[in-house]
Amino acid sequence: MSEKVTIKVERKKLHLPTIALRGLVVFPNNLVHFEVGREKSIAAVEWAMANNSNVFLVAQKSMDTTEPQQADLFSYGVVAEVKQVLRVSGDLVKVLVEGKYRAKLSALDASGDFLLSEVRPAPVRAGKADDAVETEALLRALKAGFDEYLGMNPRLGKDVVFAIVSSDDPAFLSEYMPANLLFRYEDKQAVMDEGTLNGRLKKLIEMLRRECQVMKIEKEIAEKVNESMDKNQRDYYLHEQLHIISDELGEGDDTHAEADEYRRRITGLHLAEDSEKKLLKEVDRLAKMQDSNQEATVIRTYLDTCLDLPWNTFTVDDLDISRAQQILDRDHYGLKKVKDRILETLAVRKLAPDVKAQIICLVGPPGVGKTSIARSIAESLGRKYVRISLGGVRDEAEIRGHRRTYIGAMPGKIITAMISAKSANPLMLLDEIDKLAGDFRGDPAAALLEALDPEQNSTFNDHFIDIPFDLSHVLFITTANDLGSIPGPLRDRMDVIELPSYTRVEKYNIARKHLLPKQLKACGLTGKVTLSQSALYGIIDGYTREAGVRNLERTITSVLRKCARKIAAGEVESVSVTGTMLEQLLGPRFVKPDFLNRTNAVGIANGLAWTSVGGETLPIEVQVMDNGSGKITVTGSLGDVMKESAQLAVTWVRVHAAEYGIDPEKLKKCDLHIHAPEGAVPKDGPSAGVTLTTALVSCLSGIPVRGDVAMTGEITLHGNVLPIGGLREKSMAAYREGMKTVLIPKDNEPDLYEVDDEVKKNLTFLPMQSLTQVLNAALLKPQNAKKAKAPSRTHAKKKAADAAIVPPTAEKPQPGAVC
Repeated sequence: MSEKVTIKVERKKLHLPTIALRGLVVFPNNLVHFEVGREKSIAAVEWAMANNSNVFLVAQKSMDTTEPQQADLFSYGVVAEVKQVLRVSGDLVKVLVEGKYRAKLSALDASGDFLLSEVRPAPVRAGKADDAVETEALLRALKAGFDEYLGMNPRLGKDVVFAIVSSDDPAFLSEYMPANLLFRYEDKQAVMDEGTLNGRLKKLIEMLRRECQVMKIEKEIAEKVNESMDKNQRDYYLHEQLHIISDELGEGDDTHAEADEYRRRITGLHLAEDSEKKLLKEVDRLAKMQDSNQEATVIRTYLDTCLDLPWNTFTVDDLDISRAQQILDRDHYGLKKVKDRILETLAVRKLAPDVKAQIICLVGPPGVGKTSIARSIAESLGRKYVRISLGGVRDEAEIRGHRRTYIGAMPGKIITAMISAKSANPLMLLDEIDKLAGDFRGDPAAALLEALDPEQNSTFNDHFIDIPFDLSHVLFITTANDLGSIPGPLRDRMDVIELPSYTRVEKYNIARKHLLPKQLKACGLTGKVTLSQSALYGIIDGYTREAGVRNLERTITSVLRKCARKIAAGEVESVSVTGTMLEQLLGPRFVKPDFLNRTNAVGIANGLAWTSVGGETLPIEVQVMDNGSGKITVTGSLGDVMKESAQLAVTWVRVHAAEYGIDPEKLKKCDLHIHAPEGAVPKDGPSAGVTLTTALVSCLSGIPVRGDVAMTGEITLHGNVLPIGGLREKSMAAYREGMKTVLIPKDNEPDLYEVDDEVKKNLTFLPMQSLTQVLNAALLKPQNAKKAKAPSRTHAKKKAADAAIVPPTAEKPQPGAVC
């Protein structure tokens, strides 16, 4: 039995170096070793050893505090003697201390090299003589609680058990038990804070009981876990026995038999050696797994996807060119260039069956039949048809698939389309390829480079199947509204065919031959409703304005629905719609003519512009304000390039002002305002240069501009007219708005071959090389302008060349003539 150690201390204030303890409470009469790592704590230990001084050990309230102050420490700790110090490393010291007596922290100085505390000894108060019975009862309860605790925790050290069991000294037990049993440091500190002996015994009894309850619950949980594990083990053995019994009886699932079936199907495909080897390796993995294994399900999905691909399944191309032309003409009116290109492809394939398929890109405004013609091409070839919509695709994995390491992985759109086609040589339509968009998940346009390259797509590698698949036999057709939105490397791999806007006559024929019969059948009105020629032209001119025919079809359907209502109500048996009935059925015409200079006017010139949905007219207005400062104002939501064209035009006019009766001095003092109507629509590009110059010269000279002339062309600082793009769409806009003459750059003459025959029949195209020629053709009276005082020899030659251009006042050329 341990003897009680009594230390007599004086109840006076002491100043001692202090060590703040993390998660540790040291009690008097106990030897404790711990590690010290903080600089101030190490300094306190070293100072105590050097000066033969005790240290004050006190626990801190939060273990996360690195620089504790007095508020961060508990009030009670222990004064201890440092017995041994061992430096483990440069910043770590191991200390052995012996607690001497309990003390209370009065003040703390943290400003020095170490914590310095002012402490006052605080011995535990023993009970009075009257409390001896209570102390005896608490001691017995404490021993009983320890016996229960020992039964729950039999791994307690023998020396600790012996010391507790053999001692009947309550003061000794109140310090030894919390110091040596596995209590929380907060509970140990609660015992340290208790200043009476009986109070300490009560806290120890509560702590023992709580620990016994916790350990009892832990034991119950452990027993349940062990029981569950034993059950799982038992179920495993039973399942194994069940599988063996099922195998003996020939019942149940057998992964070996399933693997043999996969092997048979894989070898029957006659794949390349590397591909077949990879698939057979996956089959071997499946054969070694249990049927219920989750990985086995992933392997089955992978093998099924690979085996569903049409590795060696082909359809026979129908190379009858006359039949193909009949199908194309049956389904689509016009589109001669596209049809000729497809028939040329068929002819080449008929003569050279092994030629690699080219990628065709159909570019044109919405509603001109890009998507529908691909289906007709597939029918004429006798190929399977699959369509992939690329609008809004942002993730590269949607094109190339996900790797099988990801949960929910799946093949990309191309491989999925090949599985749907069930043929290795389908016609695959990649719709809206210009609407692809890249982000942090990759660039899907870059993922298409391999698929759309005839030199590479024979070994296309999807991330999911991870073996090469041959796409060289696929006929890819892509569609786009704006060729400029397609990345250069991708555009370079495609044979571009541009589809023009439909003319008024083409729209009429499409409506009469295709749209109207289709909607009559859809509405159940075949033979009951007819639309006259005037009605169809009235819808085209007054209720739809577009490059394609989508709105035209919707408007025809609206008319038929109103007729169906009358017939269903019994008001009439049949309806014949004429042009005069349209306003009654559809309301007033809402397609109004564009703002154009339709009469000969000063300061207004009719230009032409290209948009992704077809050609548009672009009138330019100029006003001059006298008594100004030479300021130039440009409005109408114009881009930087168009503003530069306006500056070029002003400069040219200033240089050549005298030739058109314009006072140069007045030009310096007046303000110019250049405006393009429909100011909310952004406009940019250099092709409005000739229009800007013509409007400027007209406004400043007072010479009217012909109202039946439209023009386009880029200008240089010296008055040359440079070529532009989109002539076909621009000429279509001029034809649609009723222009008679179109001034085009001389270098664009070869582009007239692409202009629709109907447009060339109704418009006169005049090629121009210089601004002088443009002004001679566009202005009504250029002869009345003042002559330059001393024209140079070069200028004289230019005037002689300009004289070769037929002036507008002379006899007009015959319609359809291309000058």
